[in-house]
Amino acid sequence: MAFDEQLADRVREYLAGIPGISIEEKKMFRGLAFMVNGKMCVNISGDDLMCRFDPVLQEEIAEKKGFSPMIMKGNELKGYCYVQPEGCRSARDLKYWIDLCLAFNSKAKSSKKKKA
Repeated sequence: MAFDEQLADRVREYLAGIPGISIEEKKMFRGLAFMVNGKMCVNISGDDLMCRFDPVLQEEIAEKKGFSPMIMKGNELKGYCYVQPEGCRSARDLKYWIDLCLAFNSKAKSSKKKKA
């Protein structure tokens, strides 16, 4: 699946301006993942931004423009959401979502590394 290259560039540019973090890009989830300090932080999936955030904020951010819950195997996955294009069009809105993900990144568990 193709992903929104312009949105990826906007995320890339924003993250590049944040001092003291390590950023790696990986193709995953049929899109592009931005790994921050070795942990999945934010992704571009099609035209949407996919966010990883503190699950305790789920109800609060569900009210935000563009929010769409992440559903896996019929269940809502707490701490993850999609943000449709109308929710991250402005620089201010994109900053909100990325900052939300970055705030959780230090607390997030990193996935287990696969043995070679």
